[in-house]
Amino acid sequence: MPYPEGHKMKVRSRIIESAAKAFRTNGIKDISVPYIMKGAGLTHGGFYAHFDNKEQLVSETCRFAISDTITLLQKAADQEKQEPKIHAVINLYLSPSHRDQKEIGCILPALSGEVSRASEEVRQVFTHELQRMIDFISDLAEIDQSIGSAVLSTMVGTIVLARSVNDSELSDSLLSSGRQHAKEIIKLSR
Repeated sequence: MPYPEGHKMKVRSRIIESAAKAFRTNGIKDISVPYIMKGAGLTHGGFYAHFDNKEQLVSETCRFAISDTITLLQKAADQEKQEPKIHAVINLYLSPSHRDQKEIGCILPALSGEVSRASEEVRQVFTHELQRMIDFISDLAEIDQSIGSAVLSTMVGTIVLARSVNDSELSDSLLSSGRQHAKEIIKLSR
């Protein structure tokens, strides 16, 4: 009996969602294909029916994860009624919940250190997705790309450091400072 129409795409989506969670939490290198497939509720034997190799999965996962992050941040911006919309994005991105929930957070802080050693295919996709985030920030804040790059760099760097320390007060202080200075960069650019 054949699978229903769209079955293969649904399975592929489950694999990508499992990979996104795994890569966000543990990076690329330490995550195996069998681990990802198990997270999707599948056996690892079916992986190659959906992807040529792990690099293709990493690339598609980066696309998915950035789209997921932009959608989440756009929702926060759309709900903001008082402050500039970009402030809602900065506040959400540099929040304790984003810091603490790596498995559903932005993939940029999770993979930035590792991607420099990845394949050219992965680096090309990561570069494109990073540019999408810069464009999103720049367009929402109505700032030029250079300032948008500085704001995003501040945000990503802050999350990396806030997740890295084992001192909760320092981590919270890093988030607070990051929020303040990301907003200040935008304010000074006007």
